[in-house]
Amino acid sequence: MKKEILIGFLIGIVATAFGFYTYVEFVSTYSFEETIKILNEGNLYGKVLGLAAIPNLFVFFIFLKKKQELRARGVLIACFFVAFLVLLSKFL
Repeated sequence: MKKEILIGFLIGIVATAFGFYTYVEFVSTYSFEETIKILNEGNLYGKVLGLAAIPNLFVFFIFLKKKQELRARGVLIACFFVAFLVLLSKFL
């Protein structure tokens, strides 16, 4: 049971990382390094992480469709973890 939740959590983190990379690489008009520098200077990591969590929605519903509720729960925990990181970035 815990193994399935951990797998879902890891997949949720990977999906968020994929969303972050996709945003930085394809949506931003600047190069990867310049975009990271702009995010750092403008303290915009929270906003981009919020957008980067969107692929978790698709992964969550795929797991529900396949009747893998424990993995979907892990993805949901990963979403809460990312939300906590966004909250931390707002106050730090």
